[in-house]
Amino acid sequence: MKLQDARRDYYRRRAQKEGYRSRASFKLLQINNKYNILKKGNIVVEFGCAPGGWLQVASDQVGPLGFVLGLDLKKVTNMDSDNLKVIISDVTSSGLAETVLRYLPGRAKVVLSDLSPNVSGVWELDHVKQIDMSRKVVSTLTSILSKDGKAVLKAFEGADLKGLVNELRYKFARVEVTKPSASRGRSSEVYLVCIGFSCRDDARKAKIQELSPRLC
Repeated sequence: MKLQDARRDYYRRRAQKEGYRSRASFKLLQINNKYNILKKGNIVVEFGCAPGGWLQVASDQVGPLGFVLGLDLKKVTNMDSDNLKVIISDVTSSGLAETVLRYLPGRAKVVLSDLSPNVSGVWELDHVKQIDMSRKVVSTLTSILSKDGKAVLKAFEGADLKGLVNELRYKFARVEVTKPSASRGRSSEVYLVCIGFSCRDDARKAKIQELSPRLC
């Protein structure tokens, strides 16, 4: 984005005015206002938390009785809150779920993911990489997310999106694809809002499990 465009960006200016680390804070605020994802006392895990815009929102929403764990390859500094911890972690690393559980006081009620790869400019490649990152998060849900829990996952539009949505619909009672107004109009990002985690073990899902080890 050109500097002159950034200066005209409404949500960027608003983030600076209201003390948020990035314009992305308003994406989560808008999703939360619509779907009531975050509640007081929730345990929350966020994958891809840098620079901390979503962490700010989650920490505020869950309050002092809640807890937020953020993970990213990049260091997030100056996040001083008693209900918040940030660790350096790679979503592609083995033992990801075990790493997360090591820091949680209990199973998460909400899992957030705003993960994005370093964009190469080759859209088909970037799309595949981003969906794969989201699937890494999905693979942890059976271990870290409580029954009836919720998740909000970024995804790039493209050929593999439908398959990811179908996987999530076996795990959650409700899955909706949404694009908050704080997302740039030209952006291909969408957010998958998942409510009512169950990971049902029916025959149809078991057949899918034979074909895709990512399903729990």
